[in-house]
Amino acid sequence: MGERLTLLKTVVVCLVLVNVCYFLWAHGIAKTPETIVAPPAPATLKLASESPEMARTDSSSNAAAVPQAAAGAPADGARDGGNSALLTNVKRCISVGPFRDVSEAAHAASTLRGGGYDPRQRVADGEVWAGVWVYLPLPAARSVADQTLAKLKAGGIDDALEMPGPNEGSVISLGLYSESKRAQARVAQAQALGFNPGIADRKRTGNVYWIDIDLKPTDGLLNPADLQGESGRIVRLEVKGCPSAGQT
Repeated sequence: MGERLTLLKTVVVCLVLVNVCYFLWAHGIAKTPETIVAPPAPATLKLASESPEMARTDSSSNAAAVPQAAAGAPADGARDGGNSALLTNVKRCISVGPFRDVSEAAHAASTLRGGGYDPRQRVADGEVWAGVWVYLPLPAARSVADQTLAKLKAGGIDDALEMPGPNEGSVISLGLYSESKRAQARVAQAQALGFNPGIADRKRTGNVYWIDIDLKPTDGLLNPADLQGESGRIVRLEVKGCPSAGQT
């Protein structure tokens, strides 16, 4: 009987100890090895760019800059090279003329087309150079004019005639020439007879012909002398900007 009582007490004590241990484990008093907090690592220096907060800030700034660039904000290279990029797209329209007739304009257009241009011919009202006029000034006396004409005819200049001069008064015309050599030859012929002829450019009004072409930014201005029709022919050509749409 005494042995059974001792055994019963032992069982009761063991049960009590098991309950106490379970109570302590359930309320975290007894920590398992997995829940033990490791000691903090020693502090180290970090660059600002290595900080996660800074990385997030930089990425958001870059993301905000992308729409701005896409909207057309110029980069540094674009600011420096913007003018040259524009210049490569600029077209210069120039007009060459005026030409006296269609044949002269057609010859010039053919020359320009052979040089790689795309000439466009147009007609306009204006003045065109007609030639070099050789003439002799005359005094007011009628008898002097008759004597001069007679002397010129005797010297071989039989096409001389009296007409209004460039200034007030009459002159004796010795011819209108489109070639330099012929004009010089007539001046020399009159000088050989003892006269001192004058020369002047003559113009006429009416329809004239212009040729418009587009120049690339790298092209230089044309030399009107390259559009000469016949060898030795005098052509007074101009090179200027094309007229606007409202002009003729």
